[in-house]
Amino acid sequence: MLVFVPKNADADESRIAIMPATVKKYCQLGFDIAVQAGIGQSLSISDAAFADAGAKIIQEFSEITAPIDISIGLNLPEKSLVNKFPQNTWHISFFNPFQRPELLTELAEQHINLISLELLPRSTLAQPMDALSSQANLAGYASVLQACEYSEKVLPMMMTAAGTIAPAKVFVIGVGVAGLQAIATAKRLGAQVIAYDVRPAVEEQVKSLGAQFLKIDLGAMEQTKQGYAKALTIEQLAQQQQMMTKACANADIIITTALVFGKTAPQLITLAMLEQISSGTVIVDLATKAGGNVAKAQKDQVIDYNGIKIIGFSELSRYVARDASELYANNIFNLIKYFYQPEEKQMQWNLQDEILQSACLTFAGKIIHQEFNGA
Repeated sequence: MLVFVPKNADADESRIAIMPATVKKYCQLGFDIAVQAGIGQSLSISDAAFADAGAKIIQEFSEITAPIDISIGLNLPEKSLVNKFPQNTWHISFFNPFQRPELLTELAEQHINLISLELLPRSTLAQPMDALSSQANLAGYASVLQACEYSEKVLPMMMTAAGTIAPAKVFVIGVGVAGLQAIATAKRLGAQVIAYDVRPAVEEQVKSLGAQFLKIDLGAMEQTKQGYAKALTIEQLAQQQQMMTKACANADIIITTALVFGKTAPQLITLAMLEQISSGTVIVDLATKAGGNVAKAQKDQVIDYNGIKIIGFSELSRYVARDASELYANNIFNLIKYFYQPEEKQMQWNLQDEILQSACLTFAGKIIHQEFNGA
């Protein structure tokens, strides 16, 4: 069984899909691993480190003589490379299927079997494979560090001979994986933290981290199958924004993490709300890849609006790329190992399994996911 790991098609992507430690794990199971030369350059990991772990280093695709069984990556490789994959190759990566319907059709016609990691079920079984959560966890951590870099304040209270510095006030909006890590990180650094989520059930988690929970009664709230909060109605959004304006106005740092799976991110901080926020406040918007939670936020840019710094970096886990790569590589290894039959030394892709039912988009020349095949 051959697993091929090409270099990232995105030149700005510093994370990688395999590490020398995971190469050893694959080899112990009996896999052959081929990685493209220079794959670890962004992390200062040499080709020799991968070779010592058991991987074959290839300069050109033509050097691969055995059929590729599985290709893995952060995203889909360059089209020119995918076109060289043999039929029935399995590819595993993030794919963002809602934004790429034409490409999905092309991959099906090429007989590439595609697993999109964003679609993994949010279940106990899938937790070891949940790359979305592992990367969101590190993004939540990095969001606080980015806020500190741009903020004019220190986070902890400091008592000095020259006077006492009050702790920074951090307001976290959205208490999912990223939000919880942002809360925990800000608390560890000594900030005063308040958090809000449309799901009242997360109040206990917020308080367990030593933060306060902002209560806004919006009525009964539900979650999607993927564990995301469902979109609010126009009336609920208006009520929410009214109650959040005061919390935003009192904050030194605001971190927004609200995403609705497959849809444009809800705008939680409007232009009118920005007018109530003090100059010097730093806002980190973790949802800019889906349109953003904050008015004026721009994907992968830092905007200065009336002295408010709005940070819109879309992939904050890249700022801790080595650890992000370790976790991501383990996520994919766990997924592959789950379907691997060591006795037969082959994969058993069971399309009736809940993992593939949720995450497999194409198989045997067809789009099989019911949300994308028009069925």
